[in-house]
Amino acid sequence: MSLRHRVPVTVLLAALSAGSASAQAQKPPAEAPNAVSPVLILPPTSPPRLVSSYPAQDQVVAPGVLILKVAFDQQMSPTAWNYAPAAAAEPLDCVKTPRRLADQKTFVLLCRVQAGRTYGVTLNAERAGGFSNLGDNPAQTAVLTFKVGAEAPVTTLRRAMTAAGLKDDETPVQDAPPMTMATGASR
Repeated sequence: MSLRHRVPVTVLLAALSAGSASAQAQKPPAEAPNAVSPVLILPPTSPPRLVSSYPAQDQVVAPGVLILKVAFDQQMSPTAWNYAPAAAAEPLDCVKTPRRLADQKTFVLLCRVQAGRTYGVTLNAERAGGFSNLGDNPAQTAVLTFKVGAEAPVTTLRRAMTAAGLKDDETPVQDAPPMTMATGASR
């Protein structure tokens, strides 16, 4: 004859539920955080392309003040640019540094042009250090030439901005930030 102990079902369920509750209360030990390098990795991009300009290729413009405007198909780095004279054309007489506009794709450069001449500019004649997108991928080299007519000259920045299709806040030059006095300085 076999001896079997009968355990009431309620006692068995109570023992099982207590065991599972203590198993659920146990947490695995926390892992130490992994050190991550502060490096931003951007996906590969195609080289930026020039999509519009003022003046447009072969356009005839008025002499005097001119704002050269170039727009790319991608957001661009504000500190990377390169422009040089184009072959077989007059070099532009411009300020040294272009300004990137708020759309982050357009640069403007204040220049002066004379009547009856053909001007040309090469963007990214040297791609290294030239116009590049936010991932440091340099723009394709582009050549822009245009002619200057003999009509009345543009003599104000306002008229040059209107000709280039710029808004009031898109001037090619910016005011210097206000100088602040150091606090706590003794005289």
